[in-house]
Amino acid sequence: MKILSIDTASNICTVSVLEDNKCIKELVVNDSRNHSEKIMPAIEKVLEETKIEIKDINLIVCDKGPGSFTGIRIGVGTVLAFRDSINVECIGISSLEALAYNTNNEGLICTLIDAKNSNVYYGLFQLKDETYSQIGELEFKTINEVIYILKQYSSPITFVGDGAIINKEYITENINVSKFCENNNLSSISLGIAGFNAYKSNRETSIMPLYLRKSQAERALEEKGGNN
Repeated sequence: MKILSIDTASNICTVSVLEDNKCIKELVVNDSRNHSEKIMPAIEKVLEETKIEIKDINLIVCDKGPGSFTGIRIGVGTVLAFRDSINVECIGISSLEALAYNTNNEGLICTLIDAKNSNVYYGLFQLKDETYSQIGELEFKTINEVIYILKQYSSPITFVGDGAIINKEYITENINVSKFCENNNLSSISLGIAGFNAYKSNRETSIMPLYLRKSQAERALEEKGGNN
């Protein structure tokens, strides 16, 4: 199965072509201001370099969030356009699930994306027998709330994501056995592998954006209304 994987949920835009769960080619565009302008040329370039035509793609995977509100909309919109134009199967995978695939450490994996002011997007997963499974819900929480949840587990926990790096000292002080992943960036490779596994297991996946909290504009409007 040939897979086109697109991740625009962070400052780094990445596009990959995979054959099942093996990456053929990845292209990284490190320009957070121009995802809308860079995404199609990046897709065209990675297809050209792999000598694969878009009609030969069997599955398109996109990052549906959480992450950059604008970036998520760009990625999802691009994939929906492909779905409508060439009738290809499309899957949306959360950033938090994709990050779990950055590590192959068996056991519990906690994925954390920084959401500013000691807040994080949080997900807990388990890797067992080469299978990743989600534990509980994906949520927006304070790092204190996350630590409180994780203290119930006695087994080692691997942390991954920029939220793990920012809060590393606090995590280390409060979680007895904590490990930290070396690769903490969102990647279209990990995203594509997660998408392939979801497709292979016939798991229902929505391609609609997963924000977990309201946008800054919506929060500002609510605060303004509350002050009236």
